[in-house]
Amino acid sequence: MESIAQRAVAEIMRREFASLRPEDRLDLADQVMKLGRVRHLPVLDDTGRLVGIVSNRDLLEASLTSVLSFESQERRGFLRSIGVAEVMKHQVESVAPETPLGSAAGRMVRNKIGCLPVVQKDGTMIGLLTETDLLIAAYLPDEARSDPGAPDRDE
Repeated sequence: MESIAQRAVAEIMRREFASLRPEDRLDLADQVMKLGRVRHLPVLDDTGRLVGIVSNRDLLEASLTSVLSFESQERRGFLRSIGVAEVMKHQVESVAPETPLGSAAGRMVRNKIGCLPVVQKDGTMIGLLTETDLLIAAYLPDEARSDPGAPDRDE
């Protein structure tokens, strides 16, 4: 039996994921993260190539809401004034679909990141691997089979 660390990322990655475009505004990112209960949003160009990523931490840093104490509507207006391209991380750690899970997990731990976009050789994003996916694969394999591709939930 193959160890979990040797399995390919493609076996457990999420094939359905929310994403943004560089020209989107942060209010959209905020809404998607809240409604979808996701913590990471890849930023793709018009051809589906990965160009950046926005995390909930990036959004919080950009919004300054803890300092400015915006009301809900004011906060939304403020976030609408900021483009995704202004706050996204441009240097994104990513993996190929054939990358072993052990290698991917090691990169996530070393780089202190919660997800890895899965990209083809041409940079086209085809999936997303999250901490939750790794935990499910390692400790709850029956759940992984019953709910493949569930959103990146904050549980």
